Amino acid sequence: MYKNIKKQTKLLLKDQVAYQAGQVVSKTLVQNESVSMTIFSFDKGEEISTHAAGGDAMVTVLEGKGRFTIGGEVYYLETGETIIMPKDIPHAVYGEEQFKMLLVVSY
Repeated sequence: MYKNIKKQTKLLLKDQVAYQAGQVVSKTLVQNESVSMTIFSFDKGEEISTHAAGGDAMVTVLEGKGRFTIGGEVYYLETGETIIMPKDIPHAVYGEEQFKMLLVVSY
């Protein structure tokens, strides 16, 4: 079930999480044994260091530009672009500038 977000309300996902200086901020929308859905905001220069997920992780950039390192390969994504980070493959996320993303992990 969805949480932390209004239902039956037209909204912009990018407006659901604010930027904070020097931080990565997250807001979980769904978390269960099948799927996790989280919105993130990254201040410029902030990152989530290399790690691996227990499921395929699909990212869609909602605003700005981020750098994604997946299995040693670097990808730059901008607003509206999506990439899938495969299960168990090490990946990291870096704010090339302030940016926001939607992360959906399916297990």
